[in-house]
Amino acid sequence: MHLVQPIIRIEMSVKTPKLLKLIDIPRQRLYYLEQKGYITPQKIVIGEKEFREYSDEDVKKIECIWKYLKKGFKYKIAYEKAIEELSNPQMNLIKTETHEKV
Repeated sequence: MHLVQPIIRIEMSVKTPKLLKLIDIPRQRLYYLEQKGYITPQKIVIGEKEFREYSDEDVKKIECIWKYLKKGFKYKIAYEKAIEELSNPQMNLIKTETHEKV
């Protein structure tokens, strides 16, 4: 009898300075995404300071939104495209393969 081991998903969090380097997004753009409600990092208070921590999901979303912003899309459209892409990765793969064949 084989027992199935549960898959343990460890979610890592990233603080703002590391995220800025990882994605190469300007701090002002990152904070604007938060201000508009497109991302909601966890806020950690240590003493009198407040730090933002971004989940794996936040990082993927920011990376995808930033990709579309760099292509010239407005924030709202970039967000919508990112959400569509992240919710349906197979569709993005099909689009990519189609463009490669052309």
